[in-house]
Amino acid sequence: MNFIKKYLKIFIGAAVLVLAVGVFFFAQQSGDLEGASLKKWRNADLARRSAAVQILVASDEYTELLVQCVDKIASLPDSGEMAVKDAVSLCYTGIQLKENN
Repeated sequence: MNFIKKYLKIFIGAAVLVLAVGVFFFAQQSGDLEGASLKKWRNADLARRSAAVQILVASDEYTELLVQCVDKIASLPDSGEMAVKDAVSLCYTGIQLKENN
């Protein structure tokens, strides 16, 4: 009987350890959109997209326009590996240039 209890405890301990590692891994995966690629941008909802733009630009001024611009970049072929922060930077620089001319 002690033999079964001993192995049951080991089995439960291993299962808890595997579960903890799995939860940690998935928590890291679902991280912020700001550091992700445009593949994740396409799958994110509008609220997450807007929040990411506001964080990257540190302003609420051009949020809708920037989201639309990054959506346009994300729809281009072979753009899935581009970083969201790079696309937002490109769009924001373009808006500033257009505004100053």
